[in-house]
Amino acid sequence: METQQQLDDFQARIDAGEKIEPKDWMPERYRQQLTRMGSQHAHSEIVGMLPEGNWIGRAPSLKRKLVLLAKVQDEAGHGLYLYSAIETLGESRANMIDQYLYGSAKYSSIFNYPTLSYADVCVIGWLVDGAAIVNQTKLAHCSYGPYARANLRICKEESFHKKQGYEMVAKMAEGIPAQRKMVQDAVNRFWWPTLMMFGPHDSDSPNSEELIKWQIKLNTNDELRQHFVDRVVMEAGAIGLTLPDHDLKFNEETGHWEMGEMPWDEFWNVVKGNGVMNRERMKARRNAHENGAWVREAAQAYARKKKLSREKAS
Repeated sequence: METQQQLDDFQARIDAGEKIEPKDWMPERYRQQLTRMGSQHAHSEIVGMLPEGNWIGRAPSLKRKLVLLAKVQDEAGHGLYLYSAIETLGESRANMIDQYLYGSAKYSSIFNYPTLSYADVCVIGWLVDGAAIVNQTKLAHCSYGPYARANLRICKEESFHKKQGYEMVAKMAEGIPAQRKMVQDAVNRFWWPTLMMFGPHDSDSPNSEELIKWQIKLNTNDELRQHFVDRVVMEAGAIGLTLPDHDLKFNEETGHWEMGEMPWDEFWNVVKGNGVMNRERMKARRNAHENGAWVREAAQAYARKKKLSREKAS
């Protein structure tokens, strides 16, 4: 049973900015919230390989193929870092993966949208990875040590992905009319889904208050979204692209860009599994998991053999 003194002492450590480590005492609810959020983050990195991986063989040059291949490989590594961090909370990786492949665990809604052109891949690098880095730079300072350190490592690579995406978008924006039209179309389709990546408004988020209290998150959904919008408006203007929000305007008093209302009905529909690509994404991941079962079994058998050899030698 958790005593009030334990809870007060734990909160005092959080308020003092201390890092919580795996062997430290923590409330069960803290463990559950971290496991839920961290595993969803890991699932998102793995599912996020699919929209871009679809374009590796169709990228317009060898250089772009190599860039995309390296990026998809990085996303797999990010998933590994995150699963490893959450395993320190006592949750097995196999169970986390089963929960998202065959249970009710979620991943980011943005990955349930199709990539219809190569420009989509470029815009994902700019907008989606840009939104991810806004979130992850804050998570790199969260209260749980292993999760913070995993995000710190991820941020170094994710920042590079965002720069790559912006460079590719800028190249297309200064290209021929067909290229400009293609990249503007991609921006139009990915703008609102990217903003909704940050989650529902703070007033509609059931977990935000608790996550902020324990400094698992350092900023609310709306604060992170605002920071992202303020930055991207300037980046879009610099390369002559238009953001598809007719209500977007600068507020002189607050110093922030005000945005229009997001299509929340679409967001919740995607979260419930009814997005354009929900079923296809899950089918692809389940097939990969099931077809790769023999590899995992072989690796486990090899590990057992090595362990027995060491035991006999000792």
